Amino acid sequence: MKLTETNFRDVLPVDGYGPGFFRIGGDRHDGGLLLHGKHRAQWDGFDDLSPLTDLAEHIDVLLLGMGAQMAHPPAELRSALETAGIGVEPMPTPSACRSYNVLLGEGRRIALAAIPI
Repeated sequence: MKLTETNFRDVLPVDGYGPGFFRIGGDRHDGGLLLHGKHRAQWDGFDDLSPLTDLAEHIDVLLLGMGAQMAHPPAELRSALETAGIGVEPMPTPSACRSYNVLLGEGRRIALAAIPI
C-alpha cells in the first residue's frame, strides 16, 4: 500500500476536535465552527443562516456537522440553503470533519458548518 501525505496548500483542514472545540491550523476554536478554504468563523448554530447562504457563489456543498449524533437540520435551514443553491449534507460532526478534509484535499468547493461534540 502506498501512503501519500495530503497537501492542503493554502486552505485550512480540521486538525482535530473534542468536547466543545475544534483544532484548526494548530489553534483551538471553541463553539460552533464555519470553515471554508482559509477562512474560519464562529457559527452560532441553526438560526445563524446568513453566513451560510453568503457562501453560495463560493461552494457547491455544505457539510453540516450535527453534533455527536445524526440529526435532521431544521426545515428553515435546509430551505434557505436550497434556495441559495447550496447542497447540504448533514451528518454527525466527526464524520463531517473527516469528509471535509478528504474533499478539501481533492480541491472541491465545500464548506463545513459544525456543532461541536
